[in-house]
Order: sequence, then C-alpha cells, then structure tokens
Amino acid sequence: MTMTTKTRKRREFLKSGAIAFAAPYFIPSVVFGKSDKVGANDKIHLGVIGSGGRSRALTGDCPAGVKIVSVADCDLRRSASYLSTTPKYKNSVVAEKCSRYQDYREMLEKEKLDGVFVGTPTHSRALACMHAMMAGLDVYAEKPLTLTIEEGQYLTRAEKKLKRVFQVGTQQRSIAINNFGCDLVKNGAIGKVQTVHCLNFRGPKPRPKFPHEPTPPEMNWDLWCDQTELIPFSSKLHPAMKWRWYRDYCGGDVTGWVHAFDQVQCALGTDATGPVEVWPIEKEKNTKVFLRYASGTVLKLDLDYGKGPQMGGVFVGEKGKIEINRNRLASNPTELIKDAPPPEIIDRPVLAKAHIANWLDCMRTREKTVATASIGHRATTVCHLINICRELGRKLQWNPGKEEFIGDDEANALRSRPRRKGYELPKV
Repeated sequence: MTMTTKTRKRREFLKSGAIAFAAPYFIPSVVFGKSDKVGANDKIHLGVIGSGGRSRALTGDCPAGVKIVSVADCDLRRSASYLSTTPKYKNSVVAEKCSRYQDYREMLEKEKLDGVFVGTPTHSRALACMHAMMAGLDVYAEKPLTLTIEEGQYLTRAEKKLKRVFQVGTQQRSIAINNFGCDLVKNGAIGKVQTVHCLNFRGPKPRPKFPHEPTPPEMNWDLWCDQTELIPFSSKLHPAMKWRWYRDYCGGDVTGWVHAFDQVQCALGTDATGPVEVWPIEKEKNTKVFLRYASGTVLKLDLDYGKGPQMGGVFVGEKGKIEINRNRLASNPTELIKDAPPPEIIDRPVLAKAHIANWLDCMRTREKTVATASIGHRATTVCHLINICRELGRKLQWNPGKEEFIGDDEANALRSRPRRKGYELPKV
C-alpha cells in the first residue's frame, strides 16, 4: 500500500463519521499498514507535543539516529521560538523543514511519525498520550504523568492493549548510581526497611480568580485549558509554569515529588503496587503525611526543604542507612556503597540522554522500557494519595490491587474529576 493510498483511506475513514478529528479519538495507525517495529538502521521520526523548556531539553538530549520532524503547541509563539533555537543546538536532531501545528491532533493525523515527546502541562498530558498511542505511536511522557488516578489507569490499559513503548520521564531509572542504590535496598543490604524519609513537598492550592486578559492571537486557549474549566486567558498561568501550583492543573511541587517516590517504589520493589494506608500528622494545609506499605515500611514526608534528598529518600533499615538522591549515594556504614559506580559526568542537570536512549532502543526491539506507563502511574499514585489525604484531613485505607479506597466513597470520588466536553478520555 502506498503512502498516498494510506492517507486517502485515513481521510475517508475520518469523513465516514466513525471518527472525527475534532473529537478526541483516533484510529491506530497499524490499521493502515504501519509496522510496529522500527528497523535497526532506520532513522526514528519523532514529533513534539508542547514545545516549552522541558521539550527543548529533551531535544538536546536526543542521540543520533533520531529526527524531530514536527512540533505542536497551542501557542504558536512557543513553537516558533522552539524552531528558532533548538536547530542551533550542537548535533541538533531537529529537521531543517520541521512542520508546525497548533493542534497536536492534526499532527497525529497528518504526519508519519514513530513516536512523540509529550511535554505539555500536567492537566493535558494524559489525553495527548492516549491520542498518540491510539494513533499507533510510542510515547515519551514527562512527569508528573497524570492529574488523577483514573488517568493513570487509562494510560496503563492503553499501553498494554495497544502494545505501545512508553517511557515516563523519571530519568533516574537510567542513572547507574541510582540503580545501584535501589538494588542495594531491594536486595537487603540494610535488612528490613523500617522507614523511608522524604521531603515534605508542598501540595496544590485553589485557583484564584485572575483578572481577564485578551487572548493572544497566536493562542488556542480552549486547547490549553483542555479538560479543565474554560476560563478567560491569564498570563498568570501561561507561559509561566505557575499553573503547577493550582489544583485544577497539577498537584503542587510534584516534579521533584514524583522523582522521589519513583526511587522509593523502585528500592522497595513495589513498582506493581503501592502503600496500603495514608494519614496526616497535623491539621495544617501542607501537613506532613505518613504512608504504610504492606511490608510494614513507613514512608514519612518529614524532611524540610534544603535538609534532605529532594530527588530520592533516606532508607533506614535494621542493618544501616542508605540515602539515594539524583546521581549521588551516601550510606552508614560507608562500606555499603564501596562498589557503587561513579556519578555521571554531566554538562547540564537534565541527565536524560540514557533514558531517551532506552526508549529509542525499546522502540526498535519492542521490549519494555525502564519506566513504563504502569510504573509511572504507580509512583504518581503515591502523590495523589497524599494530596487526597491532605484534602480530606483524615486517615485513609488504600487497596493497591483494586486501586480504590476501602469503605470510603468520598475518597474514591477524588480518584477522578469531571472533564470538559470534547476532552473526555477515550476508551480503548
């Protein structure tokens, strides 16, 4: 089948009413003859959804053998800036004639891609990932992966059913010294883990009523708002990352939060499960929260900013203590880490090159990545449990197998949120 024929069939299918471009549904591109596996010598063609600072950093960490051929951003000013700066990076992988779209759904329909980077704000990330997977593409999604527990369940099901290669941007999973530390804890170097200490990250706050501002002509504000209420444009939300502090759009200071809990989940060997109990310590807004795992290990958010590992935790066991942070280990006794690999030599703090390389390798082999959607969902769920606990202000029992609170309808209702019409999560 020629590409012309494929394109015609896709457009005929879209026009038939079975699937509409304006609606958030896509036919997997495998239906049109696309092979799942990228050849060993084939160049991998990628698109970018959301062209802010994080996507630029990822572009700079892409290895040879990759070409960024299209970029989509609801703010055309951002994509124009992306295309004027990233091709100037050393060893740039951005195509000379990189196409540009305002609506990523149009990019997914028209471009011949193998995968996409999804670097959107948190509230719009899950839907973009779903659309990409349903279009037959592999996905590298930034963290935090989701706004709600329900979104993570959708992504996990889609990853499995559609056989997509999915990498969550928790890049410490690809740093050798971090993996060494996690393996030490997991394999009993400090005996039974009694407690894990992490930073007491700040949660989100209610969105205030911002002054009305005219929407920039280059901006599709409806698309930016995505599942959330369509409010008047505000420069307090875009392009600055201030949106992450508001509950509508994110979970607070969860960028570092997810990195930390991802390391906790990895070291405790709980990638397929999670805590069974969560409770607040005080009544204040950003109260310290403790979580208990079925093993008896208690995760304590009791470290202050500047006084602990922001990207990991302190693991206290019967035989010693290990502190895991980004690209750094410490232990007591010190000989526990005598065989640890050296820290990575870096020219900037992103450290995503190996993580991206793992994703690209798995795109060729169709193996699972080191940070699948399922793994990312479980780590992000720890964040959601803490925020729900703080919101309700009481102890909660969690069944990680069923992914539901035990005997608590009010808490279970907070696993999802109403979504605006036109931005519903599609069923796979």
